[in-house]
Amino acid sequence: MINSRKSVWLAAAAGLTLAMPAQAQVRDAEYRGTVVCDNLPFAAGQNRAAILVKLTGNEGPYERTVHVPGRRQMAAKETGTIKVEGDKIALTGAWKGEKDAYDASYTGTFVRRRAKLTGTQNWTHDGKSFTRNCSGAIERPLAAFLPKPKKLAQ
Repeated sequence: MINSRKSVWLAAAAGLTLAMPAQAQVRDAEYRGTVVCDNLPFAAGQNRAAILVKLTGNEGPYERTVHVPGRRQMAAKETGTIKVEGDKIALTGAWKGEKDAYDASYTGTFVRRRAKLTGTQNWTHDGKSFTRNCSGAIERPLAAFLPKPKKLAQ
């Protein structure tokens, strides 16, 4: 009796394991995180900003909060695109304000549901160029909390 119950539980567990998609393959989701950048020589202040990455397939958009240099208020959003190849992710974007602008690029590697990012922002301020290094991380919710895929009508 005990062996037959064990067999039933083992068979049920094996069936569930085979029926569920591999967690390593789940990538389509909204990833949230933070990017921290070095100080700019012309402005002190907010260097940490939220980032939102919306990955579908191997690409999608991203946005990152931008603060007015020298002040704490939010200026706008840095926006750009993402590309994924295997476990590698690359983000390319930009922001343009009234007096300042920059191009940004960040790269990283996925480890499970998270990617660590490193990159640079190439700024233009008062006709001068500045480069600052950035690093951060993005993370998606656990697979159990992701929206369920919609079933196609037959």
